[in-house]
Amino acid sequence: MKSYRKELWFELPTRRGFVNITDTLQRCVEESGIKEGLLLCNAMHITASVFINDDEPGLLEDFEIWLEKLAPEKPYNQYYHNVGENNADAHLKRTIMGREVVIAITNGKLDLGPWEQVFYGEFDGRRRKRVLVKIIGE
Repeated sequence: MKSYRKELWFELPTRRGFVNITDTLQRCVEESGIKEGLLLCNAMHITASVFINDDEPGLLEDFEIWLEKLAPEKPYNQYYHNVGENNADAHLKRTIMGREVVIAITNGKLDLGPWEQVFYGEFDGRRRKRVLVKIIGE
């Protein structure tokens, strides 16, 4: 069995945002040389996420609106966690959107559904954050 590891780095200029990383992950599969296996992709920061969904601008805006209703950024004093940093909402948003995805690799390609795309979700941006890609297989 082969193993491949790579770190992706992101620094979004905004507090929140979504980045489609599907093509980047496919390039990682190609670099790995693995034809059959599994790819794990996870955010290494507790205020960021990796998730799978459709790459449709209206849907991404809906996520932003929905998440803000569930865990509004302000007022900051509504959260016990906001002592020193004002990012309690980002922790909650990450919990909702998830930490990681696992994707099958078949014939050297990400085995995704017809509309599925992989996203990095940022909920407390404006600083560098890391995403781990780990691939195992043959």
